[in-house]
Amino acid sequence: MAKNQPGQTEPVPGEPGGPAEEEPLGEQGQPWWRVMCLTGVDYFSTLGYQPGIAALAAGFLSPIATVVLVIVTLAGALPVYRRVAEDSPHGAGSVAMLEKLLSFWKGKLFVLALLGFAATDFLITITLSAADASTHLVENPHFTGALASHQLLITLLLVALLGAVFLKGFLEAVGVAVVLVGLYLALNVVVVGDGLWHVITAPQLVTDWKHGLFVERGNVFVMIGVSLLIFPKLALGLSGFETGVAVMPHVKGDPTDTEGRPTGRVRDTKKLLTTAALIMSVFLIATSFITTVLIPKAEFQVGGQANGRALAFLAHQELGSGFGTVYDFSTIAILWFAGASAMAGLLNLMPRYLPRYGMAPHWARAVRPMVLVFTLIAFLVTWIFDASVDKQGGAYATGVLVLMSSAAIAVTISARKARQRNWTIAFGFIAVVFAYTTVVNVLERPDGVKIGACFIAGIVLVSLLSRLARAFELRVTSVELDDMAARFVRDIASRRVRFIANEPGERDAAEYRDKLLQIRHDNDIPPEDDLVFVEVTVLDASEFESAVIVRGQVLHDRYRVLSLVSASVPNALAALLLHVRDTTGSKPHIYFEWTEGSPFANFLRFFLFGQGEVAPVTREVLREAEPDRAKRPRVHVG
Repeated sequence: MAKNQPGQTEPVPGEPGGPAEEEPLGEQGQPWWRVMCLTGVDYFSTLGYQPGIAALAAGFLSPIATVVLVIVTLAGALPVYRRVAEDSPHGAGSVAMLEKLLSFWKGKLFVLALLGFAATDFLITITLSAADASTHLVENPHFTGALASHQLLITLLLVALLGAVFLKGFLEAVGVAVVLVGLYLALNVVVVGDGLWHVITAPQLVTDWKHGLFVERGNVFVMIGVSLLIFPKLALGLSGFETGVAVMPHVKGDPTDTEGRPTGRVRDTKKLLTTAALIMSVFLIATSFITTVLIPKAEFQVGGQANGRALAFLAHQELGSGFGTVYDFSTIAILWFAGASAMAGLLNLMPRYLPRYGMAPHWARAVRPMVLVFTLIAFLVTWIFDASVDKQGGAYATGVLVLMSSAAIAVTISARKARQRNWTIAFGFIAVVFAYTTVVNVLERPDGVKIGACFIAGIVLVSLLSRLARAFELRVTSVELDDMAARFVRDIASRRVRFIANEPGERDAAEYRDKLLQIRHDNDIPPEDDLVFVEVTVLDASEFESAVIVRGQVLHDRYRVLSLVSASVPNALAALLLHVRDTTGSKPHIYFEWTEGSPFANFLRFFLFGQGEVAPVTREVLREAEPDRAKRPRVHVG
């Protein structure tokens, strides 16, 4: 049996090619509320900049626009991702759900496009979080004078520190996340509670806000309409759901859970998503209200003291410099850890797909080179956006919204296949809402789609070059012979093992008779030597690695045929020859005819469709797989 190639990722449990579905999950994982803190470092940390972005985009309308965001969160994103958790319970998310809908190269290219936007989401999480962390540092009253002009440098240092941690070796610590999230939310409760107390004890603040709101927007209907139009700019508040399903493998389910039916894990992940969404919804509404009412509008503008740090501004102003400084460092810590979570997400996401597609270069098999690449890209993005939270908001929202739109589409299709009419209509409506939001965000802030397009182009280019460079690898995970095929191999193992590679046509008696006579004549094979035909059927040539299933059959009462199913003709033949050599101890021979036509065109046929220059490619695959010529199966071409 052929072994996994070095650097090849393990199959995902419970998915095709993975461990047995009935394999128990055991006691692995953490309680759902602890894992919620792991996703919370990404989700809850957006409070560091979300209220300021909302106020900058909506002005006095910010609380109402945030209510629209919360409605979309609870009535749209939450049901969608609860369904994603149910349909993809091993952390692969909506990308894996959509991957199953498309086959051949169009499916691979579609997944690569989604990976490009996922990379945008995670990388901008790193750079935006670092930028906001540096904002909280340089705006702190104790450091304003010394650090105010060095925000870009500080942001780059934070990104570099993140990369250095991963180069040394980073283990996601749920315990650290619990402490950071617990402390951060507790401090926010104090800030929000103090802000609401000020509003209650000074009712003129609400009166002034209402007056400014009606002067700015006119009437209630205009407010609702503008809130709907502004909503795409507030989409950063939806950022935690994709991370929520990505951390599912960390959730401890029931003792009776199996890989195929992790019922307890799914149930508890739904609790995780629901609880996180409810906590965040309460904080979003409360923080947008108090920051809009208590902070002068000018302070939200670029250069204002509340720009990118509205809650920190209130913490310093209302609760004193000491508490404000503690709040600042808590915010810096959780934002930095959100970047660490995003980096871990990148390192987990890319190997899930690219190696399986044959689209990961050799250096991408190691964590450290990938960390260096992602860190350098983060440096570039930080420099391009000048470490500005406001400038990166559009790019971040684009990545989030594309993934959420894909999730909504995936669950709509899933519900339709399950013939759940009401859910199909509901999810379809949610998908339209997210698609609209994505389009509006792209039109208003095209930076996100430009960065996403750059990532997609880079991933596709590197992937195709990698696939080309690895074209001659033996990429077969296993070779399995049925009883008839095994008997054929045993029968010829006592003599010289000879195979005829045949491209099946009509499969009538004349085809096999003529082929047999020609091979014997061209290669001077005596009549008494046995010859077995080998035929390969390619189902999906875009798959890089696959198992080879071999079935034996006797056609026309005399011709023995081994029928193989694989993603590539040459790789399947090479894997069969090596398997026969290893199981019988005899060195097999295989006989080909030269392929007619242009060698370059035939190579492209092999690269794209798994067939073409079969004879020389089979020999090259064997040469790479078995360096010792004396042990290598023999390839003959006539």
